[in-house]
Amino acid sequence: MRSTKNDLELIVQGCKKGDRASQHRLFEQYYGLMKVICLRYAANEMEAEDLCHDGFLKVFEKIKKFKGAGSFEGWMKRIFVNMAIDMCRKKSANQLVTLEDNHLGVEDEPDEEDFTEEFFRRVGREALLESIQKLSDAYRAVFNLYVVEGYSHQEIAEQLHISVGSSKSNLAKARKNLRKTLERLMQKKNVG
Repeated sequence: MRSTKNDLELIVQGCKKGDRASQHRLFEQYYGLMKVICLRYAANEMEAEDLCHDGFLKVFEKIKKFKGAGSFEGWMKRIFVNMAIDMCRKKSANQLVTLEDNHLGVEDEPDEEDFTEEFFRRVGREALLESIQKLSDAYRAVFNLYVVEGYSHQEIAEQLHISVGSSKSNLAKARKNLRKTLERLMQKKNVG
């Protein structure tokens, strides 16, 4: 259950003072939402759990810097996404560079029609999340940043220390792999 704006302000103020009860309330209120973000970037449930807990530690560490301008939820999401980017950057630096060399022959702008709301509705959230987790670290990072978070290829390139061409290539390959995985899943669903 979401707190009212006043409740949230009290919880945030308590967290700024280091109050454990306020931290616990904040964790309980936002854990589910932040876990979904972590699941999109992590390779598995355990990695997502670790990322989520580290994210909350970072939120509690930086909460004194939150001035109340803008959405608290948006501020928190930004911390979690940045932590996920850092994880991807550290974990797959070699992979990101290696995949950059494979850019030749891949379309720069994949077909946006592949991932319509109707398609996502038919496939289901769980199947989509599971399919995203099966992507390589590099593909998963670029897919999430571009499709889910709305970053441009230039911003992704800067965040992940890759070229714009690599960002486009990794996105095209991620979409191609997702499409194949999800189509197989849909066929199994229709047959079974």
